[in-house]
Amino acid sequence: MTLVLGGARSGKSAHAEALIEACPAPWLYLATAEIWDDEMRERIALHRARRPEGWITRDVPLALPEAVAAATGPVLVDCLTLWLTNLMLSEADLEAATAALLAACAAAPGPLVLVGSEVGLGIVPENALARRFRDAAGRLHQRLAARADHVVLTVAGLPLIVKPQPGATP
Repeated sequence: MTLVLGGARSGKSAHAEALIEACPAPWLYLATAEIWDDEMRERIALHRARRPEGWITRDVPLALPEAVAAATGPVLVDCLTLWLTNLMLSEADLEAATAALLAACAAAPGPLVLVGSEVGLGIVPENALARRFRDAAGRLHQRLAARADHVVLTVAGLPLIVKPQPGATP
């Protein structure tokens, strides 16, 4: 399992896609974004257009643990923080959802790459909901990073290895 984190437009999705595309196709793309407006519709269309043939896309705004558990080959999850947003907006039990995702990831039979937006590097948000989201994203990423074999932080399109794969030389 690889966790790829980064800020907005850091190159995290492109890096994650390249990691999965190094495996034999077909590749499963578990998309958590929901279309709330035209701008989001355009972002999703651009993401889909840049992926070559061989990708199977499933939209899973809430049922991410179930989709990971059902997967049989290489899987890309994009993105954890949008999934967290969907959970918070639906007033779901974040602890139960996180536990279900951790269990599904641990049982994944093939390569698994998870993408998340790093939102905790800036100033403390001014409102309670934004602070709650930032804190929940940080906790989710920490729990996944602890179990991941490999953690990458992308900055300006460059992947920085935070946690190397076992046996890798630094």
